[in-house]
Amino acid sequence: MLINGELRRAEVMWAPMLGLTALPHLGGICGAFITRKEVKTWYPTLNKPSWRPPNAAFPVAWALLYTGMGYGSYLVWKELGGFRQEGALLPLGLYGLQLALNWAWTPIFFGVHKIKMALVDIVLLTGTVGATMVSWYPISQPATLLMTPYLLWLCLATSLNYRIWRDNPEPKRD
Repeated sequence: MLINGELRRAEVMWAPMLGLTALPHLGGICGAFITRKEVKTWYPTLNKPSWRPPNAAFPVAWALLYTGMGYGSYLVWKELGGFRQEGALLPLGLYGLQLALNWAWTPIFFGVHKIKMALVDIVLLTGTVGATMVSWYPISQPATLLMTPYLLWLCLATSLNYRIWRDNPEPKRD
């Protein structure tokens, strides 16, 4: 009976870990449906800098980044004792905000082709990720470190978004 009780408790911890680690991938999967068509049709028509990563690098990078940020959120959640504990609102709220900004970028950029609006979104996203990391640091340094590659990738992506916006003026409306 004690063994079953211990196994039951261990299984309960697996559910939040797997759920929080998988959560960022939901937006990535939805975004992939939008991106898949546009990468073959609209995106090739844009002027892009020579230093941009190849298209094949993006899904691999995002899979790793989503996994790292998701697991980091689990570590913070676990340290805080859940969502409803005192002190959880700011670090987990900032995480949720950055996730929403992240998920919004693909429909803005690839879905409606609003390059400037996507640039505003990604600048806000990058700042929110930095704020999330600052709020996470006193709670879990490993979680903060897991967000570091994400922040670095966002700096690259922000630069790329800027260059695409700069080099592809939106058509003037009459």
